[in-house]
Amino acid sequence: MRAERLAERVAQYQPQVLISSVEPKARETAEIIGARLRLDVQIVEGLHEHDRTTSPYLSSAEFQKVVQEFFLYPDNLVFGMETANEAHSRFSKVVHRILEAYQDQSIATISHGTVISLFVARLTGVSDFSLWNELGLPSFVVLDMNSRIVLAQENTV
Repeated sequence: MRAERLAERVAQYQPQVLISSVEPKARETAEIIGARLRLDVQIVEGLHEHDRTTSPYLSSAEFQKVVQEFFLYPDNLVFGMETANEAHSRFSKVVHRILEAYQDQSIATISHGTVISLFVARLTGVSDFSLWNELGLPSFVVLDMNSRIVLAQENTV
């Protein structure tokens, strides 16, 4: 139901291309959106979430604390297998390749909160941790890449 609501809200931006992270949750969301918008979903490597495969389960408060440290100390390996700078670099390179491949088209990319927050913050100057805290499941951010501004941000919970 949440992905259906997300599709309704994203439809107003008339995406022409729909790209998803390889992760199952993102792919499922993209498939629902794609069906609603009559778009094929392209699965692209490198759009996955910050690599946390080595991280133990953390309580909500502990997780909030380590994510804040992750954003505050982007060169340090705070948790998982990537620093914030490494995750941003990977994600950003892939996004820019997508933008080159689909110039002059509206692109919807289904990905994950931490890497989206890193990308948007460094592009626009908003706070990465604040944005991460504001993003619900699901939510979206609309960017104008030329002017580097956030045109819209919405939680569809």
